[in-house]
Amino acid sequence: MDANDGVRTRLTHSHEVANLARSIATRVAAASGGAAFGGQDLFRIVQPIVSAIGLSHDLGNPPFGHQGEVAIGSWFESRRSWIFSHEREGEGANELEHQVPANLITEFVDFDGNPQTLRVMARLQTSHHQVGLDLTAATLAASLKYPVHADARNKDRDHIKKAGYFESERNVVEWVRAQTGLQEGQRHPLTWIMEACDDIAYSVLDVDDILKKGIISPDDVLTVLKHTDGVRDLDSVAKLEKKFVEVNDSPRRAEIRRDIKEQYVRAYMMKALIDDAGDTFSRNADAIKAYEFETPLMQGNGLCDVMKDIAKKYAFANPAVLRSEAIGAAAIDGLMTIFWSAIQNRKKPEDLMSRRVEARDSYAFSLISPNYLEVACREAKATNGDGRVRRYHELRLLTDMISGMTDGFAINTWQKLSDVPTINRA
Repeated sequence: MDANDGVRTRLTHSHEVANLARSIATRVAAASGGAAFGGQDLFRIVQPIVSAIGLSHDLGNPPFGHQGEVAIGSWFESRRSWIFSHEREGEGANELEHQVPANLITEFVDFDGNPQTLRVMARLQTSHHQVGLDLTAATLAASLKYPVHADARNKDRDHIKKAGYFESERNVVEWVRAQTGLQEGQRHPLTWIMEACDDIAYSVLDVDDILKKGIISPDDVLTVLKHTDGVRDLDSVAKLEKKFVEVNDSPRRAEIRRDIKEQYVRAYMMKALIDDAGDTFSRNADAIKAYEFETPLMQGNGLCDVMKDIAKKYAFANPAVLRSEAIGAAAIDGLMTIFWSAIQNRKKPEDLMSRRVEARDSYAFSLISPNYLEVACREAKATNGDGRVRRYHELRLLTDMISGMTDGFAINTWQKLSDVPTINRA
């Protein structure tokens, strides 16, 4: 939603993560002679997989990123007393014959984009044979950042602190594990690289964005780096300072000098973090391949941490950013209420595709992606044979629709639907 086209979007971020992943994989392979990847071909196997998981790692993220996840979870949490167990809100509402199991409620109240990503790749993408994007088992395995179901989460262990797949994709994960030999809780070795690249991209490139916006200057960044313990003595910081001196001594216009400094910040910080991530992976390759490694590659990296702190202080606390997040949260809350009404209020409760009760619901329902509806009906039939839609399928459809939106699409759809009045039957 930013007016500055130079500021990154989810798409450009994903491309950057994929590019970084290829760079780190190449560095690791060169340093180990290929041994770090078990002798697998770098160009035919390793690079295609890290590229694919880098490009796809945010596919399941809802509009407005983490704030969108919070907004979705909050919507469900505020309706926890009835939405998982009763037909409707209010006294006298009938209990559902098939309630959402207690252990699956967390999929909604703690909604997370990571398991939704697997659902998009393996389920929601339209294909003739109903296999989503039809990716290899290795690619799907490597895309599981958190290789556990919600039941097996452990907040004290970084690689399984969140759920990586929904109950609706359990059969997909079982197939992946049958093909790869991975077990519950075992993270694919290449996933560590993708996670590190995500951290690097956010830490450096978020700062690059606020530099482009003029919120802070390159000299501000250097000042912070030079006054941070554990960072000030890094070779990369010394090189950056030297380059800034050279630029300051040049006769170029101030605007040009600033642009050059921005490029140096991006290049030197990025290279330093890529080198650190590659070295950390190489040092721990044996433990990673034995599924004994549990610490993110960038965890405890002072340079990565200080860059994240700069972004947090100057970007995420910026009034314009906070305003955008507030609008986004309101949009998601409103959209979920409208689309839930459209999904729920139908003539035949057992038939998802039956006619809607209200005209506004019919209009909203017509906006739901046909392949999302097809998947919901197919999953209902697979669950109970007769095709009767259960509450779990309805809620999955709701989150599929909302999380599949971009920021701009969500705002536009919310405004468009909000313009349609409801009928007061009081």
